[in-house]
Amino acid sequence: MIYIIFRTIMSFYLGQLICSPSLMLSTSSKYALKAVLYLADQSNEDHKVMVKDLSKATQVPKAYLAKLLQALSRHNIVSSAKGPKGGYFLTPENKMLPLYSVVEIIDGVNKIEMCILGLEQCSEKKPCALHQYISPTRELFISTLKKMTIHELSLDLKKSSSFLPL
Repeated sequence: MIYIIFRTIMSFYLGQLICSPSLMLSTSSKYALKAVLYLADQSNEDHKVMVKDLSKATQVPKAYLAKLLQALSRHNIVSSAKGPKGGYFLTPENKMLPLYSVVEIIDGVNKIEMCILGLEQCSEKKPCALHQYISPTRELFISTLKKMTIHELSLDLKKSSSFLPL
């Protein structure tokens, strides 16, 4: 009986704490998502945002942010223009991309889909000790990132049904 209670409590807390989205995303992915959401709200082809302004607004170090944006730009997640009126922006096509594409470019699929304990041999057939607790939450989180577009999340911000402290 005690074992069942312990297991239930552990399942809840491990699912909530260890598999929280913040632990599944790298700092780089979090910074990249903040930048992309800012661009979704504050930019377009006629109004580009320079790295220094984006850095200030998102509180992400300028050099770090520049590298993230270059990677996203190379993979057409964000758009950019060089020159005196240059900067970064999102086109309507960029906004229709899933949030997962940002994470995939910055971290690769391994970071978000790997074993929470970092065990290479962990799988559905040979699960680690935490697999059964983490897997359902991770799968739901990944599914949401794959379905939700940049535009959809930016609409939530505009409607104030969620917030991004900028």
